[in-house]
Amino acid sequence: MSSRQPEKETEEKQITHDLTYNHDLDNNDNFSPDGQWLVYDTRTDDGGIPESPRIEKVNVKTGEVKVLFKVENNGTWGPGAGAVSYSPQENSVVFIHGLENSTKENPYQQWRRTAVIIEDSKPNVPIYMDARDVTFPYTPGALRGGTHRHEWSGDGQWIGFTYNDAILKELEDATGVKRNLRTVGVSKKIKAVHVDKNAENVSGGWFSTLVVRVVPEPKPGSDEISHAVSDSWVGTNGYRRADGKMQIARAFLGTVIDKNGKPVPEVFVVDIPDDITQPGEFGPLEGTATDFPMPPKGTVQRRLTFTADTKYPGCSGVVRSSPDGNALAYLAKDEKGIAQIFLLSPAGGKPQQLTEHESDVSGNLRWHPDGKHVSYIWNGSIMLCQTGNTPFKDRYQTLTASSKPAPTNIVWAHDGKMFAFNRPVKDENGKGTTLQVFVKSYTSK
Repeated sequence: MSSRQPEKETEEKQITHDLTYNHDLDNNDNFSPDGQWLVYDTRTDDGGIPESPRIEKVNVKTGEVKVLFKVENNGTWGPGAGAVSYSPQENSVVFIHGLENSTKENPYQQWRRTAVIIEDSKPNVPIYMDARDVTFPYTPGALRGGTHRHEWSGDGQWIGFTYNDAILKELEDATGVKRNLRTVGVSKKIKAVHVDKNAENVSGGWFSTLVVRVVPEPKPGSDEISHAVSDSWVGTNGYRRADGKMQIARAFLGTVIDKNGKPVPEVFVVDIPDDITQPGEFGPLEGTATDFPMPPKGTVQRRLTFTADTKYPGCSGVVRSSPDGNALAYLAKDEKGIAQIFLLSPAGGKPQQLTEHESDVSGNLRWHPDGKHVSYIWNGSIMLCQTGNTPFKDRYQTLTASSKPAPTNIVWAHDGKMFAFNRPVKDENGKGTTLQVFVKSYTSK
């Protein structure tokens, strides 16, 4: 199986060609359920998502481009539209959208965003997913800030995201005490949430809660965290608990403080109850004027890695789960100080080192849909590594030729027979570049 040479059977194919703007996959779930379309945003190099006025999709066979959503008169600071993902079950996409009617400067900010869903059959008809209520008293099922990095669950009934809180940002500005902390939440398609009319408020079609608890000053040496990012769903339908039941969960990186006072990102998992409408032990779902919305009853946050006291502390990359939920993949340094991929059960235990490269794995971890391989970037190439205990040299293969810059934003079609990625392509004058979408077929051996 091992090969350091790119596969000869098929060549990569460029499917977007307009050199006047970027076509950014942004490391999301970009394939449509039938595998015929890829969705992307049009962010700029300098302005990012705030300067992305459109969400588009391209046909992987014909190259036909269709606009799903367009922001009229988009400004330098938004509202913008970007970081888009397809539902695995329906022909719908979800993406970040800055506040449409914000009266404040910079409508696209960490704490002033929401999720918009667009159905393929109804372009430019936004469905606002998460409700936003920044006027006291706050509303259960609504949030008070901005959601981002939206990801559908395997059954299409949940959407996970990272979050920043506008109320606590204002408190931070007033007191000088750090309160603008990033954390993780989920929305469930169970009921709409209506809020008071206000230029900064948004009613949403889904019920939303935060599921990860962060604190401004974690106790050194404890499992408390001040930051939660790089999250993804565990399994297509969760993971199997010791009692045999399937558990919905999200994996993420949480920043602990070691015994010496230094921040260390570690792998965590949060078990999420089926019913997210009941408040938990830490406070109300809607939050208070001085604290975050709190996780629902039955939410359990667990630390899985303990690298803080090792020679090379810390984990990195988006924590990605195998389809069956049995293994989480993430990046950490090996005994030589080289960034490698490690695998770990969501139930905990000892991590297993998957890769043994002589230089750093660059990231972009994605599981092949067969659940037996992990793709990633190494040495300028897209690689694929099989799980298992056979010698490493017999487990990995090179899927694309090495290049500088390396390809980015790998995503697999649901049937595992094609993957897509971004490459920068030079413009007609050879002076600038824009991100274009490429695809390549894959045949397992």
